[in-house]
Amino acid sequence: MLTSQDNPSLETHPAPSQRQTADVQPNSQSNTSAGAPLSLESIIEAQVGFMQQWLRAQADTLSVQACQWFGEQPLCQYLQADDLKRLINDGLLQQPMSDVMRTDIRDILHTVIYHPINDNVPLSELIDDTQVETLASYIGRHDEQRNALIHTLIGNETFADLLTQTLYHAINDFMENTLDKAGGVGKLMKLGRSSFEKATNKNLDEKLQTYLHRNIKDLTQRAETNAQTHLSNDEVARLLVMGWSRIKDLPISEIQTYLNDEADNNSIEHIEASIQQSYNRLRLSPYLRSLVAASIDTWYSNHQSDTIAAVAASLPIDTSLVSPLSTALRPIIQDALDSPWFTAHIREMLQAFYAQPAIKASFAGHGDEPR
Repeated sequence: MLTSQDNPSLETHPAPSQRQTADVQPNSQSNTSAGAPLSLESIIEAQVGFMQQWLRAQADTLSVQACQWFGEQPLCQYLQADDLKRLINDGLLQQPMSDVMRTDIRDILHTVIYHPINDNVPLSELIDDTQVETLASYIGRHDEQRNALIHTLIGNETFADLLTQTLYHAINDFMENTLDKAGGVGKLMKLGRSSFEKATNKNLDEKLQTYLHRNIKDLTQRAETNAQTHLSNDEVARLLVMGWSRIKDLPISEIQTYLNDEADNNSIEHIEASIQQSYNRLRLSPYLRSLVAASIDTWYSNHQSDTIAAVAASLPIDTSLVSPLSTALRPIIQDALDSPWFTAHIREMLQAFYAQPAIKASFAGHGDEPR
């Protein structure tokens, strides 16, 4: 028979242990029993069975060794920054999100927002007091941000318009109710109002609204100036912390009061659709692609010399996570080794191996050419 010394292409491998040898005996011993003629097909089938059984017995060890070897390889040896850019820009961002994925996102958001557990968990579980205090302190230390907050709360022109309308309606309702109850005096006052409007060619309601708006706007501007002057940084921070303290013990389900869950007016669907609209507008834009490219360059520059294991650990993914995954994938690996397509590929590989002229000549030279 042909040995590794007769043909350098045949390598000598160490024999498996006694237990492993017992586990990986080929199923086709009857085809290779003493005195039986050998055929090429019988040798190939015996080798196919042996390889499958050997791989099944070694699958766990091989997977661990493969992960170790893969983790030791440097990232830059197999992956470049341009590869990541093509993957994200030309792959992920090129295609819109599928309807199935969008439906899954909406369903998951609905499950999370309307889950019964939200009735028993306070908002403070989402945001820690120290986070609010840090934000309040930051705003308090920055005059520009503090003044912007005061202007939003007090000096906003929209707030002045709203206050004007509120006072106008209150005054108008009061006057109407008062005049109706005043009898003849009320009728006389209504007549005087009509005469005033005819004489001045001005509507009294518009005159009143203009007066209120002008004075209220002036008052809000003064109030804003006073607030910016007298509200210290510490006071602004204290007001923010006080506001948080009033709502932090409310359940997370309080958010539901600001959402609609009706079939024809569903807030989650509106939010998801709005996000999708923005995403579809940005995903192919030069703006987003430039940011993606710059972000990848920054990340790759930081990690290109790291091993793949080091990159995985930074995610963090380590052996404590890989081992259970390997166990979970074991049935898939075993089924793949026994699958017809894998068997066919092994058989095809062995047939190609024995069809090499050098192999045929080696067998023929020893008078052992399989039939």
